[in-house]
Amino acid sequence: MIARIWRGRVHSQRASEYVTYIERTGIAGYRETPGNLAAQMLTRDPGDGRTEVITLSWWDSLESITAFAGDDIEQARYYPEDDEYLVDREATVTHYEVTTSSGAVPALAASGQQTEPSSAT
Repeated sequence: MIARIWRGRVHSQRASEYVTYIERTGIAGYRETPGNLAAQMLTRDPGDGRTEVITLSWWDSLESITAFAGDDIEQARYYPEDDEYLVDREATVTHYEVTTSSGAVPALAASGQQTEPSSAT
C-alpha cells in the first residue's frame, strides 16, 4: 500500500469553502481512480490567518497513482480554481510505502473500503 501526501495553505476565512471545493475535485478524483483505497483531507489552523491543508490518499500501487497523476507522480496535480484559494502550496507530492498498519484508516484501505469525507475542519 502507498500513502500519497500533499500540503498547502489557504486563508483561514476560506478554509471551509476550500474543503468543499477539494471534496468535489481532488478527493473525488482520487476516489474515482481504480486502485485508490481511501482519501482524506486534514486541516489545521495555527492561528496565523492561514489554515494548513493536507490531502492524504491510500493506493494499492504506484501504477494506480500514475493513472491519477500522470507519468510524473511526484508533481502535484492542481485544479482550475486552486489559485483562488491557495496562499502557499507544495509543488511536489510525497509517497510512502506503508510498512505497518494499525487503526481504522489503514484497515479500511487494506480492505478496499473507502472512507467518507467529514464536514469538520
